[in-house]
Amino acid sequence: MTAFRSSVPCRQRKYIISAVLIIGCFGFFLVVQQTANSAEDYEKEYPLQLENEVLKICNENNIDYRKSLYTSALYDTTDEPSTTQRNHHHHQQQQELQMQLPLSNGTEPMIYFVTPTYPRREQIPEIIRLGQTLMHVPRLHWIVADDTDSCSDTLNRHIRKFGIPYTQIASPMPELYRARKNAPRGVANRRAALNWIRQNQKKAGVLYFGDDDNTFDLKLFSEIRTTRKVSMFPVGLIGDYGISTPIVRNGRVEAFFDSWPAKRKWPVDMAGFAVSLGYLALSPNATMPFKAGYEEDEFLKSIGLKMDDIEPKAHNCTEILVWHTQTKSSKSPTVRISMDRQKLDKLNLGALLHQLESMGVNHISNTVGTIAQAIVNGNVKPLSVWFS
Repeated sequence: MTAFRSSVPCRQRKYIISAVLIIGCFGFFLVVQQTANSAEDYEKEYPLQLENEVLKICNENNIDYRKSLYTSALYDTTDEPSTTQRNHHHHQQQQELQMQLPLSNGTEPMIYFVTPTYPRREQIPEIIRLGQTLMHVPRLHWIVADDTDSCSDTLNRHIRKFGIPYTQIASPMPELYRARKNAPRGVANRRAALNWIRQNQKKAGVLYFGDDDNTFDLKLFSEIRTTRKVSMFPVGLIGDYGISTPIVRNGRVEAFFDSWPAKRKWPVDMAGFAVSLGYLALSPNATMPFKAGYEEDEFLKSIGLKMDDIEPKAHNCTEILVWHTQTKSSKSPTVRISMDRQKLDKLNLGALLHQLESMGVNHISNTVGTIAQAIVNGNVKPLSVWFS
């Protein structure tokens, strides 16, 4: 250091010191600017409507035409039925309908059941399972919001067949968030449903977010239908505790039991609360952030929830009426079938494989993929060998 000082003129030393100070100040400015930008990015996660946020109404039906899906198949016959058989058939149909739908006088609050979904090989099986649960719930409007740019005819066919009043929405996640490692899935879908509720001025009824892979006890729907502000209840199969639930004492929620607190004021699962639309209407700017893990917390903050507003359901939160079951997602396989499509269509496999391909369950190719084989008397050969 002494040698450096003696070899550098005083004026040059001043220039060097000045340069170091300038570089240091510039570096500090960059850090501050980066922090500011991060703060701005964080704030950008909370707007009500993004410029590229999409809400496309694909299909809609407000008429409840639920009926037994299987009655006609059970009694299908090529012979003309007798009067006795027809009367018996009609009586059976009426009994099945009464068993299928709980008694309703048509005046109960409507439940708006919001299901975010996205294209994958498990999508249609999940929708079928959930739809067959919702078929048993009177006074319910099913909002299915699909994370895709275009409307899926395959998805619509399977929603429509249940006869449940429904709205099908295409609501893709903005590309800004899709590229993230921990992408906030389902947020664009739920935000689209919230906007649909506002646009249609729905101010009576109950809002509930129900994922397509969860499992619901039918009792849950009768419980949440009477929600005045915000009702809460336990959700099974959550985190390290195996459950996420409010802690209730003397009929009042006083705390929460959840293995991932994460400094959340409202550490609850998306399936663990329902909101009155009248109460929601008091917060016209209520929204959900594109921030994975904090969707529930920030949404409940945005509606101004207070602890005294919470109504514990499920027998003071002692029953589990909804489970956070999850289906393991896997890649759709490609099946190689080297045979003429017309020949394949003469087999039942033609219709089956076409159906599965339309659902995204698998893909058919005549050049790549796992070679399709058939078994005859224990002998295994390529499908094209047996049926060429």
